[in-house]
Amino acid sequence: MKLHVKKGDTVIVASGKDKGKTGKVLLALPAQQKVVVEGVNVVKKHVKPSPNNTQGGIEEREAAIHASKVRLVDPESGKPTRVRHQIVDGKKVRVGVKSGKVID
Repeated sequence: MKLHVKKGDTVIVASGKDKGKTGKVLLALPAQQKVVVEGVNVVKKHVKPSPNNTQGGIEEREAAIHASKVRLVDPESGKPTRVRHQIVDGKKVRVGVKSGKVID
């Protein structure tokens, strides 16, 4: 399976409780069609004490959301865009549909 976004991309959440938030993709999970976005879908996780974390307690961390809920940010306009694939100089690249600019 492939995703329209990858690690390091800036995305906007299109639907759900965090609609409108912008963040960077921290982790892409193509097998599950999910992504983890910085500052989006923050959940509280109860953590047991361990040698690394002797205190334990409640942590806040980002949980995965479905990739269809995020839209890539166009590098030129800063607005959400879809992605088109083109071959430029013998290399397959992603191109923003709105501006036509190469994203990677």
